[in-house]
Amino acid sequence: MSEPPFRPREKLVEKQKYFQNIHKHTYLKGPLDKITSVAIPAALAATSLYLIGRGIYNMSHGIGKKE
Repeated sequence: MSEPPFRPREKLVEKQKYFQNIHKHTYLKGPLDKITSVAIPAALAATSLYLIGRGIYNMSHGIGKKE
């Protein structure tokens, strides 16, 4: 009455050996993990720094004040 596994055991052992032999940080081991762990936070940080800089510039030059 047991179900067949979703993946063959050989594939699981192969993946397990691959991930255990990589000498990187745990959160960068997957193929697309660099996008989620590096690129997205870097884009958010760059956008926020740009918006903060634009706000400081506008405040210091009096741009966008309501009369």
